Amino acid sequence: MRLSRLALFTAIAAGPVALAVAVTSSPATAEAAAPNRPAPMRTPTAAADPAGHAQVFLDAWLRSSADEADSAQARLAQSLTPDVALPDPAAGAQSKLGSVTAVRSVQRDGSAWPVTVAAQYDDSTVRYFAVPVVADARGASFAVTGAPGVVACPARATAPKSPYTVNVPSDGALTAAVGEFLGAYLTDTGEVDRYLAPDGELTPRLPRPLPGGRRPRGVGGRGGRGRRAGARRRDKGPGPGPGRGAG
Repeated sequence: MRLSRLALFTAIAAGPVALAVAVTSSPATAEAAAPNRPAPMRTPTAAADPAGHAQVFLDAWLRSSADEADSAQARLAQSLTPDVALPDPAAGAQSKLGSVTAVRSVQRDGSAWPVTVAAQYDDSTVRYFAVPVVADARGASFAVTGAPGVVACPARATAPKSPYTVNVPSDGALTAAVGEFLGAYLTDTGEVDRYLAPDGELTPRLPRPLPGGRRPRGVGGRGGRGRRAGARRRDKGPGPGPGRGAG
């Protein structure tokens, strides 16, 4: 009887003990399985260029003045950057502002962007302004940190030399001959042999797929001569075979 009671109490006590062991060992199992999971993919965020923001601000800033703080352009400039004062009206004002275009932006110190903006006036004069802008890490918001300042125009880059050293007049005989040759060769209309040098050969054009599986025109060499000769043979019909008379 004593042995039976001991076995019964042992079985009852084993249930909570086994549950406690399972709960205690589960974090270790989860930690062991965690390294096998693939790392989450992160898409790098490209730095946003605040050139458009600087262009909109400078356009409104140049069209406003401190004497007319209630104008539409002044309110727009102040809504974009309230900490920047409006320009004072200069004596002997220039011509009316025509257009504003951002021409260069450079990222410095992570979030700082000096933007060069060109302002063209109605008298064809162009002035360049440097607009300091800061952007957040995601490129979702921008702010102008100071009043625009006049700067020198960007340096002109040196263009590479053209490999073509001979200028051909647009209304000369050579230009007309080249145009006629390309028109006959590319459209497969007309004779192209007249434009070739004696004993000259012309590489066949690559066939282009046509709707309905039709055969491309002018696939053969010599600018479509084979196609026209075949057309003449089809028009004449089959020639006289063996045992047939000419009639």
